[in-house]
Amino acid sequence: MKQKMIDFLLTHANPSIQLRVKKEILQTITAQEEKALQEQILEEKLLRFIGEKQQENGWIGLGFHGGNKNAGQYDNQETATKYMGEKGLKGTALLDRAMDAYVTTPLTDWIYGTRGQYWSEFEIPAQGQNIIRCACIARAHYDDIIDISPQIRLSLESFERVTQVDSIQDVSRPVKNGRLFHQNERWPCRYHLEILTFTTEKWKNEKNTAMLAESFQRLLRTDREDIINTPVACWVGNHAVGPCWLLNEGYSVSGDSLNHHTTDEVRRTNLEKVEWLSRCGLYPYLPELREEVDFVLDNINPDGICSVEMYDGEFKGWGPYGGAQLETDWRAKIRKQCDVTFRALLIAHYAGIWD
Repeated sequence: MKQKMIDFLLTHANPSIQLRVKKEILQTITAQEEKALQEQILEEKLLRFIGEKQQENGWIGLGFHGGNKNAGQYDNQETATKYMGEKGLKGTALLDRAMDAYVTTPLTDWIYGTRGQYWSEFEIPAQGQNIIRCACIARAHYDDIIDISPQIRLSLESFERVTQVDSIQDVSRPVKNGRLFHQNERWPCRYHLEILTFTTEKWKNEKNTAMLAESFQRLLRTDREDIINTPVACWVGNHAVGPCWLLNEGYSVSGDSLNHHTTDEVRRTNLEKVEWLSRCGLYPYLPELREEVDFVLDNINPDGICSVEMYDGEFKGWGPYGGAQLETDWRAKIRKQCDVTFRALLIAHYAGIWD
C-alpha cells in the first residue's frame, strides 16, 4: 500500500509533493533533482506573487501575523514562510532571504504588529511575536541555521507544566470578565506544538516523548466540562485566548474536534493535528491518535488514494492557524486526492506504520 501511494503521487502530484516524497519518505533525492523541482515550484503563480512582494531586506509583504489592511493572505511574512517551507523551498534564494529578514529585523519593529512593543514569550505564557517567529523558522526547517534552542526548551517546559498542575486554572487567576495567566508561567499553545513538531531531532528522546505523551493525555480529557477550552487572557485588557491558540482540556485529534463544527454529520479528520502528533512520536502512547491514524488508513483505496473526509478550510485556509494545500488548485478532483493522499502518507510514515 505504501508503494502504491508513492507511485500515485510521483505520477500525478505537484512538484512540491514529488520533492517531499523523494526527500522525506524515500530519502533518495539528489541535489540536482531537488534543484530542478524547486525551479518548477518557483514558477507557480502563487510563488511568483510572493516573490514580487518580497521587500529589499527579504521580508514578505507588509505584515507578519496574518493579513491586515496592507497585507493579504500570502503577502505577509508568517504565512509566506510557512507556505514556502511546506513547498520544499529550503535553500532557495527566495526563502533564504525571507529567513535572513527574521534575523535582521528587530522584534520591536512595527512590522511585527505590536506597535514597537516586545512581548516576551518567557514572561507571558502562550504569547509574544518571537514564539511565532520561531515557529516559522522551525516550519521552514531553518532551525539548523538560526538558533531557536531557547524556544524549543520553552515549548517542552510549557507542555511539562500541564503534567505538574491539575488544570489551566492553576496557572491563572480570575479577573473581571474571565481569567488571566500568572506572569512568568508556562502553558502550551499551537506555536509551541509547531516548534516541537518540526524540530524533533533537537529534542526527541524517551524522556521528553513520555512527558509530551502524558501532557497530551491530560489535554485530551473531556470529563470536566467546566474546564474544557477555558479562555485565558495574557494581560489585562488582552482578549481571551481561545481554542485555536491555546491547548487546553478538550483538545481533540478526531473528526469530532470540539474546535470544529459541521452540520452535515460527516465524520471529518483534522489531518494537521494527526500529522503533527505523529511527527512528535506520540502514536504508541495515545489511543485517540491511534484510532484516528487507523481511520485515515482505512480510507485508502486499493489504488493507494486516500479519500478520508477532512476540513477543506484546514487545507485551503493558509494562515496563522492552518494550511496544508500544496497543489495549485483543486479544480481537478485528482489534485485534491494528491493533497490528501500525501498527508496520509506522511501520517503513516511518522507514525511508523510501515517500518
